[in-house]
Amino acid sequence: MFLLRTLRAVAVLGSVWLISLPVCRAQGEGKPIFNGHDLANWDGDKRFWAVADGAIRGETSLASMPSTNTFLIWRGSVLKDFELRLKVRLRNGNSGIQYRSHDLGKWNVSGYQMELDNGAGKSGFLYEERGRKFLALVGEKVEIDPQQKPTVLGLLAEKRDLVAARYYKPQDWNEYRIVARGNHLQHFINGVQTVDVVDNDAKGRSLEGILALQIHVGPPMLVEFKDIFLKNL
Repeated sequence: MFLLRTLRAVAVLGSVWLISLPVCRAQGEGKPIFNGHDLANWDGDKRFWAVADGAIRGETSLASMPSTNTFLIWRGSVLKDFELRLKVRLRNGNSGIQYRSHDLGKWNVSGYQMELDNGAGKSGFLYEERGRKFLALVGEKVEIDPQQKPTVLGLLAEKRDLVAARYYKPQDWNEYRIVARGNHLQHFINGVQTVDVVDNDAKGRSLEGILALQIHVGPPMLVEFKDIFLKNL
């Protein structure tokens, strides 16, 4: 009887621990900036952005299509040195996570972008929207010089090895992480680092700016974002 009660007590304690674990984990990741219910503190074209099933949903169709890339902008604060974690499911099309970006008005932005793409070995590279374009491809360690020239210093991993290891799950939920400290930028997907960039271009780089989510012009697309946590560093 004593053994049975002990086992029951352990089971109850274990259940309590498991229930509280996500809360502790979330606190360690920073503060949530999406409440899971509505677009409070988020600003975008309501024709394309909504909340469904606890996730931000960006969607276009043949009947409803933007003329250019359009963005959902977080109005909570300006990003400087930070760590961002979120989960994304890209059903089809192309999207991106803008950070330290510039608000150009009418839900247009420019700046650093972490690429979201279901193509093999594409998701996770660093692109600059309306700027210097491709800065680092998946698997690359890059330094950008003062004349805006990116130089590949080495490889974090071969792209084919990352694809073979399924670092990214097409059309499924993936965990994205961005770490920006000064001019040092790092991207991760499902715990795997995809790029490492040092931006020495004082004129072209950005040390602060806004956070935004992208809908890409083109074929109909659907992308979902949830569990968005921001930590200032």
